[in-house]
Amino acid sequence: MSSNKKNQEKLIEKLKANDRAAFNELITLYKNNVINTCHRFLLNEQDAEDISQEVFIEIYQSIATFRGDAKLSTWIYRITITKCLDEIKKRNRKKRISSIGKLLHLDTISNWIAGGTMPDKILHEDERLKEVGIVLNSLPENQRIAFTLSKIDGFSNTEIAEIMNTTTIAVESLIYRAKKKTTQKLLTILKNDE
Repeated sequence: MSSNKKNQEKLIEKLKANDRAAFNELITLYKNNVINTCHRFLLNEQDAEDISQEVFIEIYQSIATFRGDAKLSTWIYRITITKCLDEIKKRNRKKRISSIGKLLHLDTISNWIAGGTMPDKILHEDERLKEVGIVLNSLPENQRIAFTLSKIDGFSNTEIAEIMNTTTIAVESLIYRAKKKTTQKLLTILKNDE
């Protein structure tokens, strides 16, 4: 057994025993990856930080149910992606509520129902990254997840299959279709940037 796997098993044992230092170690190990993944899905720095906190709360609350069928990092990515997708669905609901309110000329009420009028915090990321994010967010959900995990986060198809709870063949197909749909748009963005 590799020392890396032994270290992970020790960490999991300590986490299940509610060891505070182990939880801090887990945060140190995975915080940047979780925030970056959230940011790629949500395209907003503040939302990415908020959702990453929710991810670690979920990990803390459900570590006892972690069976070890997958690697700890895979399990954490599953939680992260699920939280991001929940947030995107919540945003879409807010947009629909807002649209209905505007249609009925209830702008003030619809803004309040949709969560207030606070503007998003301006991202310090460059414009090109936002444009790439918009292109990726136009993909169907499964294609976006597979493509992002593969091309941006650098996971292998086998790891992506574990994270998405599907087969490697399905992952290959999702990535292929995502590439087909986005290649021209992404090339245009890159050319405009030159």
